[in-house]
Amino acid sequence: MRKIGFGGGCHWCTEAVFQHVPGVVNVEQGWIASDPPFDAFSEAVIVHYDDSVSLEKLTHIHLETHSSKSKHPLREKYRSAIYYFNEKSKETAEQFIMQKAPDAITMLLPFRKFKLNKETYLNYFQKNPENAFCQRYIEPKLRKLSEMEMNSL
Repeated sequence: MRKIGFGGGCHWCTEAVFQHVPGVVNVEQGWIASDPPFDAFSEAVIVHYDDSVSLEKLTHIHLETHSSKSKHPLREKYRSAIYYFNEKSKETAEQFIMQKAPDAITMLLPFRKFKLNKETYLNYFQKNPENAFCQRYIEPKLRKLSEMEMNSL
């Protein structure tokens, strides 16, 4: 089993997106911290995946389902980042970004710490699909994912 961390928008959204990706076995939702100056916790997920899905595909999904190209005042809380657990993952994600999304502001950062969210908020979309937040923010990301899958990413 391999794993990678993704941070971007709201971790409820990121969790829901990756829970719908074939080959993703588990998504842990919470906050991730890296090395200074990025050692403050930021909303993120850890995606556990098997060999049926590539890190390139997961990176592509991540970049397309959050604001990976825009800076905004909440970037500390919603850091656009890929948190790697080993150098091979870092190199793979870095090459993909350089080739396919050179204008992305997404950072590649070493994973250092993780805090799991409260049980109440885990699997948020699965528990609350009709919630206004889910309809407004998560559903469009899931439609985008579906379109990407139909177009073979």
